[in-house]
Amino acid sequence: MEELTNYLLQFQSLNKQQVDLVLSKVEERTIEKDAYFSEAGKIPRSVAFVLDGIFRVCYFNKEGEEITKYFIDEHNFAVDINSYNYGVPSSEYIQAIVKTKILVFSKSALDELSETIVPWDSMISKIISKVLIEKVNRISPMMAEDAKTRYIEFLNRFPNLANRVPLNYLASYIGITKSSLSRIRREIT
Repeated sequence: MEELTNYLLQFQSLNKQQVDLVLSKVEERTIEKDAYFSEAGKIPRSVAFVLDGIFRVCYFNKEGEEITKYFIDEHNFAVDINSYNYGVPSSEYIQAIVKTKILVFSKSALDELSETIVPWDSMISKIISKVLIEKVNRISPMMAEDAKTRYIEFLNRFPNLANRVPLNYLASYIGITKSSLSRIRREIT
């Protein structure tokens, strides 16, 4: 729980009572490998903070192919924010690609924190802004590059994920086939 406290305190000062209240509102859970925290077609009712493990955010395109949009690792929040905020069904899945330990806030717990802790909404707004900027930075710069450059860029930007993410998910994220990724990996080692 210290990880969550340290993360939140980067965005807003909270006193001990406020921190204790926040920690009383989370539930620790483990999501098994390949299980979903959130599924397309359903309205998200909770937000996860990743303590240990990795989620991938994915969807199915019109051809029925599974596409990995991005990964969420330790000390980051996981939720389809638009679906959560507007109460509409999600278009994406949040799947554990390894056994993942999380802290979960229910919607009612977050609403109560918003009503009780004066700076809560401001802090959440700062977190959402940071996450959205990171999300754009994870996706957009890689799209204009060739496959080899995208892979090298992934290695440079996310070195802690490179050996933890299965090749098929990494290939999908980069936008190439698994065999092409294997070839690229052989070329650069």
